[in-house]
Amino acid sequence: MSRWKEIDLSGAPAGGPVAFCADISPQSIADAQRAGLYPFPAPTEEQALFNEAFFADRVEAGEVRLLGEGDPYAVAWCSPDPRAIVEAGAIRVSRSMRQALRNKLAWTTTADACFTRVVGECAAGREPRWLTDGLAASLERLHREGRAHSVEVWEGGELVGGVFGSRVGGVFTADSMFHRRPGASKVALFDLAARFAEAGGFAVDMQQEAALGGLIGARTLPRADYLELLEERAQDTGPLPADEREARRLAG
Repeated sequence: MSRWKEIDLSGAPAGGPVAFCADISPQSIADAQRAGLYPFPAPTEEQALFNEAFFADRVEAGEVRLLGEGDPYAVAWCSPDPRAIVEAGAIRVSRSMRQALRNKLAWTTTADACFTRVVGECAAGREPRWLTDGLAASLERLHREGRAHSVEVWEGGELVGGVFGSRVGGVFTADSMFHRRPGASKVALFDLAARFAEAGGFAVDMQQEAALGGLIGARTLPRADYLELLEERAQDTGPLPADEREARRLAG
């Protein structure tokens, strides 16, 4: 049994870290995702020291788990309660976006055409930089193993938006998005949901409720229900379709 399956999340904090563990190897990430957690590495040594100073009392009280060796405070692991998801076949495309897709945007989309570039674009210019080099390397390995995927939005030959994340059975955990044109990250998310539904996927995990989640029809699940969903949808889906497609098809 993985260390992550041993964690009892029933009494874990609803927000912030539920555990600290330095292991961000590909297998550790995959096991943690199946147990309902995702990593948030400290971008600097100072941040790791802050984590230790701020959370040491909660660790001692047993509210937050401390796992593994090395410097566990270098990586926080989160499992929000509630959790925001959107059903892959029921994502909501706003009227204005449908209009733009039909009338203005000559964009195309692909999947897994340039995973490393999408991860790099999502990391660029963001502070704090949780998408560290070590995490990016593990995500690249998961991509090569067929467990992490990206969706790209193109304007001619230019990459203008994208999203990446991992398949966890019938749930896709969307980790991060970027855009270089207004609306391009939303189009990437819409396209991801459509391709994942086609592959047999059930839901896209938005992790935390945010303004975008409400706009696209996301709903929140108590953590316990989300963990049940991961169990119910544990069987892997078919492959994610990767062919180039016109973005305007998403207008319906």
